[in-house]
Amino acid sequence: MRIVFSFVFFLILFSVVSLHAQEKEPVVISTKDSVPVIKNTVASGNRYDSAIKAHSPKKAALRSAILPGLGQIYNKKYWKLPIIYGALGTCTGIFFYNLGNYKDTRFAYRVKYNMRVNGTDSALFSQIKSKLKPLDEESLRYYRNQFRRDIDYSALFFILLWGLNVVDATVDAHLKSFDVSPELSLQFKPGYSELARTNGLSIVMKIGK
Repeated sequence: MRIVFSFVFFLILFSVVSLHAQEKEPVVISTKDSVPVIKNTVASGNRYDSAIKAHSPKKAALRSAILPGLGQIYNKKYWKLPIIYGALGTCTGIFFYNLGNYKDTRFAYRVKYNMRVNGTDSALFSQIKSKLKPLDEESLRYYRNQFRRDIDYSALFFILLWGLNVVDATVDAHLKSFDVSPELSLQFKPGYSELARTNGLSIVMKIGK
């Protein structure tokens, strides 16, 4: 479970960078007198919107909400499937383990309580699990409450991991539109920094032309 939390938290730390570019192109428009007139129009070339349209984060989120891992398949991140199903499968196994133990301890506590107070259910004593027979009522009541609490926790973690699966698919889909074109550059430049008013090493990131 810690692997899933760490991985998703790492992805959320990244912000999606988008570039909005507009290009002006001359368009030739013919008038009624057949005299060509050149008019400047603005053609939008929003690469971010095009990428979002081609790979929708909404679709990725919806698919992961319906079935865990389906959004990751949509994002072509197949290596995440074992992590997702491993985490959800572990929660499911813990849930049924606690559920079984809760039923056993509840039954044993009820039988021993009725035997002591009402003198009934003595015939059911043989049906108590052998590991629970030596325990007294107080111990059985304590374990019963503990297993019931663990059932709630395992169900809560299952829902939380399902939600993190949706978040991971959505973030991955957003990162599909992350601009990694040659117009982006990251450089380290030594020299004087006007902001810090001292000499040192500066990190310069160039976006666009």
